Formats: sequence, C-alpha cells, structure tokens
Amino acid sequence: MMIKKNASSEDFFILLGFSNWPQLEVVLFVVILIFYLMTLTGNLFIIILSYVDSHLHTPMYFFLSNLSFLDLCYTTSSIPQLLVNLRGPEKTISYAGCMVQLYFVLALGITECVLLVVMSYDRYVAVCRPLHYTVLMHPRFCHLLVAASWVIGFTISALHSSFTFWVPLCGHRLVDHFFCEVPALLRLSCVDTHANELTLMVMSSIFVLIPLILILTTYGAIARAVLSMQSTTGLQKVFRTCGAHLMVVSLFFIPVMCMYLQPPSENSPDQGKFIALFYTVVTPSLNPLIYTLRNKHVKGAAKRLLGWEWGK
Repeated sequence: MMIKKNASSEDFFILLGFSNWPQLEVVLFVVILIFYLMTLTGNLFIIILSYVDSHLHTPMYFFLSNLSFLDLCYTTSSIPQLLVNLRGPEKTISYAGCMVQLYFVLALGITECVLLVVMSYDRYVAVCRPLHYTVLMHPRFCHLLVAASWVIGFTISALHSSFTFWVPLCGHRLVDHFFCEVPALLRLSCVDTHANELTLMVMSSIFVLIPLILILTTYGAIARAVLSMQSTTGLQKVFRTCGAHLMVVSLFFIPVMCMYLQPPSENSPDQGKFIALFYTVVTPSLNPLIYTLRNKHVKGAAKRLLGWEWGK
C-alpha cells in the first residue's frame, strides 16, 4: 500500500474548506483575517521585545520568543491559503503545494508539542531548583533544547508525510478540509488505510500524549513545591507564570487530541474543520495575550521600548 506511486502525483487538489456553508464564507474570512493579524502582531511584538530588552534575556523569554516564532510559522503554513480560498472562486492547491503544506503543518505541530515540554521543564527548575537555575538552564543548554525540538519535529514529519503521500488516491482530488492534513487525505484513499491510521494514532500518542503526561507530571511537582511555600508573594508569582503556560498547553493539546487520537474514519469532517480552525487560528492569536496581560516583566519591557521609541 505504501510503496505504490500516488496516482494524483501530477495533479492538484480541491480544498473544499467551508464550501458547504457559502453564506458563512464572508464572515469566516473577516473573522479569520482579524485573528491572523492578531497572531502576526502579538507574536512579532513578543519576539522583538524579547530581543531588544536586556531584562528579558532569560531562558523563559528565550523559549517564549521561540514559541511565538513557531506560532507565526504554524499559522502562516495554512491560513493565507484559507483566506485566498474563502474569497476566490478557485479553491485548488497543487500536489507539490499540498505536500509542502502537510510537511510544515506536521513539523511545526510536533515541534510545538516538544517545545511546550521544554518550557514546563524550565518552570520546574525555576520553582523547584531555584538555587541551581542558572547552572541547569545555561544558555548553551537552552539553545540545544530548542534546536532538538525543531530537529525532532521536522524529522518525524518527513517520515510521516512520506507515508501519507504514498497512499494511492486513484484520482480523488476533493479534500474535505481547508488545508492538507493527514486525516483528510487518508479519507481520499481507494485502498485500506488501517495501517496508516494505526501509524497516525501511534505517532499522535508519542508526540501528544507523552508530552502532555510529562507536562502534567512537571506541574504536579511544581504544585507540591508551591503548597510548601510560606510566602504569599512567591505563590502569586508562581501561579501567574505557570498558570499562563498551563492555559497555553490546554488550548493547544485539547483540540489536537480531539483531532488526532481517533481514527480518521470515525472523525466527522465538519467537526474536524472547526477543531483545526481553533488550534491553527485561535490558539496562536491568544498565546501572546495570555503571556503578557498579567506579566509585569513584559509590561515593563513594553513601556521601556515604547518610551524609547517615543523619545527618539
């Protein structure tokens, strides 16, 4: 099954997207465009702020700026195509374009799962091993952790994308989704895809469930350390920092689990579209707000930056 050449390798796909609801396409275009602009503005702001302000040159903000860059890439890998399809009569994507999109969506999604584990480890060390923090979270080690996250994501995506595109589609071109995603492409196959579905579930379990378990375990240790604290100020600081990260983890992992931890044949295509819309559009736009609204360090850095620009 996986060694037969795909019959549509020289053709194109039609992304049906939300064409079942033509009356919603204009509304969806406006709403998605607003969220996309929020994503670009908010995440670029965090990246620039983390780079120019020396007070934010810490492991936490280094990881946060990488998450912001990752969210920018993740959203841009699918949303511009969706916006074009919502407003134009053509809803096509070339076979090569579909391959590239699938590869980057998978790679960036896996990278984000791993990076969120790295960020939770950083918070664990900061709360539970504060005296050893500067030693354990050395800048070189932080760069290594981030590089490992990206390498893992792009390597696993290369393997899984190749498995998906070797599945024969027998001329089927109508992808019932707004971007090229594994479950939607597997539904086009004219052969038995149980092996591919099993591979997808195994991969999802490894790169979704295991990171989530590690994050929850880490925060369990943080919770025990927090409960033993006597300082109210310390408690508030920990809850503000860790609460933001837990909220981001929830917004990313819950919809991804709903999407990938069940066989594509049992997943409603329409439900899958709206779930995917949430984790590709809404979550990346909310991350900057979650991390900055109650963060006095980011607020202070923003005031210094804006004051400096105003002074110039």
